[in-house]
Amino acid sequence: MKTTSISIFKIILLFCSMTYLQSCSDFLERQPDQILTDDQIFGDKVMIRSVLANFYGRVTWGQHIGDWYSFTVLDEAGKSDQGPDNMQNFGNEHWRVSNYELIRNFNQFLKGLRESTVLNDTEKQEYEGEVRFLRAWTYFNMCRGLGGMPIVGDEVFEYISGMDVGSLQYPRATEAEMYDYIIAECEAASLMLPASTNTNAARANRWVALMLKARSAIYAGSLANYNNKMTSPIRTPGGEVGIAANLANAYYEKALQAAQEVINTSPYSLQLTKPDDLERNFYEALSVKTNNTEVIWARDHGYPGEGQQVNFTTMNIPGSHAEDIDRAAAGPILNLVEDFEYVDDRNGDIKIRDDQGNFIFYDDPLDAFANKDARLGGSVILPNALFRGTAVEVQAGHKVWNNGTWQTVTSTPGERDNAGRVITSANGPNRSNEQFINKSGFFFRKFLDETPGASTRGRNSDMWFPRFRFAEAVLIAAEAAMELGQQSIALGYINQIRSRAGIQPLASITVDDIIQERRVEFAFENHRYWDLKRFRRAHIIWNGVVNSPNAQHWALFPYLVVAPGTPNDGKFVFDRLTFSNSLHPRFFELRNYYNFIDLGWQNANPKIVLNPFQ
Repeated sequence: MKTTSISIFKIILLFCSMTYLQSCSDFLERQPDQILTDDQIFGDKVMIRSVLANFYGRVTWGQHIGDWYSFTVLDEAGKSDQGPDNMQNFGNEHWRVSNYELIRNFNQFLKGLRESTVLNDTEKQEYEGEVRFLRAWTYFNMCRGLGGMPIVGDEVFEYISGMDVGSLQYPRATEAEMYDYIIAECEAASLMLPASTNTNAARANRWVALMLKARSAIYAGSLANYNNKMTSPIRTPGGEVGIAANLANAYYEKALQAAQEVINTSPYSLQLTKPDDLERNFYEALSVKTNNTEVIWARDHGYPGEGQQVNFTTMNIPGSHAEDIDRAAAGPILNLVEDFEYVDDRNGDIKIRDDQGNFIFYDDPLDAFANKDARLGGSVILPNALFRGTAVEVQAGHKVWNNGTWQTVTSTPGERDNAGRVITSANGPNRSNEQFINKSGFFFRKFLDETPGASTRGRNSDMWFPRFRFAEAVLIAAEAAMELGQQSIALGYINQIRSRAGIQPLASITVDDIIQERRVEFAFENHRYWDLKRFRRAHIIWNGVVNSPNAQHWALFPYLVVAPGTPNDGKFVFDRLTFSNSLHPRFFELRNYYNFIDLGWQNANPKIVLNPFQ
């Protein structure tokens, strides 16, 4: 087995903090004190599968349930544990991916796989399809943050002391070339992979590859379209950032073709096993693995190679239902809740005051959310909604009618007044820096595990995190058809999604409808940030303006009415408040559309050009 004196990839690009590598990388090391040779790895079926499983555990970036805090940085949820966050601006490296060590490992594996004699041709083909898909997935995650980056193909570079390093220095591809490469690799992988569903959605099959093709093409199409509609399009002279507008339709056509192939020929479908309980149906379609027809590919923490159980449920379960000391670390914010429509009203604002500014009274706080899009109840635990069969009491305090005015009374969580009524519930919400108390008025529902013991530190949860699901194929088809001027086809697709949510069909469709539908369908699924970037809306939505309805985080606090002798005594009212644990409105600047290139990369390789605004 060969070794090298310095990192091969460091010579190529000097990306990130690569340490000295061997031609057989650390990922092939099965024991801390032993490095196995290529012959040992690729002469053993079990070892080959072990390396492949390891790859699946290394391809998670952006928001995911292994990092609950990642949900609080956008406009979906806010941090409730202890003091406020100080975030305002998005960093130049936010969710940046540049993992060429992993690309090299994929290429090492492909080389050894093709030379292996212990696998039959079918096994070799399927394993190659999986790895080429995972490599394309890695490039995709790089591209959507950085734009075009070097494409090294199947090369496994070896550095020999004294050689000319110029031959190892690759320039950045254009953004269009990068998406074209990803799309082509997905097409190739789809023909190698089995068309049936896997016994576990953690592994790639043909439909997973086609989903990445569809997503990559719709991203490229929207970038070619909407970037060029900006007053000053964001681009570099060499096209490393920026896709020509005349390429948009070709990408939309590829996205529509791939999405329709999944829709029309795959074994997946929009899950509708509980038509009489659409909220429950939506929760199960995302969060229950048994008999699932919706999820196409997921990071499944119960699958080998995907890592240990995650503490998302442990950290975010309501205190009233907690099984350990942890709870209520974060909660959905009102910004998201109000983006879910009512059944017959597209304005989803919660009705808390009448036209004269007087409180609207509810017999039960849950009544304020009646006739909402069913996906809301499947994604968010609302005040007094059920979890594990019992109500989650959410009460900020009392509204006391006193001499013609309303007074707000709060308490330590769980305290009662002289009449025995809870003032501030054990779940909150409140506006203190207190740990374990909700600050937004809402709890997560999506991805919160109902299994007994799943919220304990000793067990945690094996909940999966979907990366591709059937609904995305439908909404990609809707978007692509709309952009290609096929209104009736686009409407047919988007209304399938809306029908499952129990809300009114659309009679026409615009890009705003696409953005809105994806916002509520894919809440907490690592889509929001990337969607607003590709549609060039992020700097408009997250404009940094104090008390902006979108950039500022908002909370909704329910109060029990204490007004003895009046018909409203014992009812509930709500206050809309700024979310106390997010001090600043989110501010996305034009420079944030692309991550900055690390200057160390350019110093090592002068062929690497910088991104705009650097």
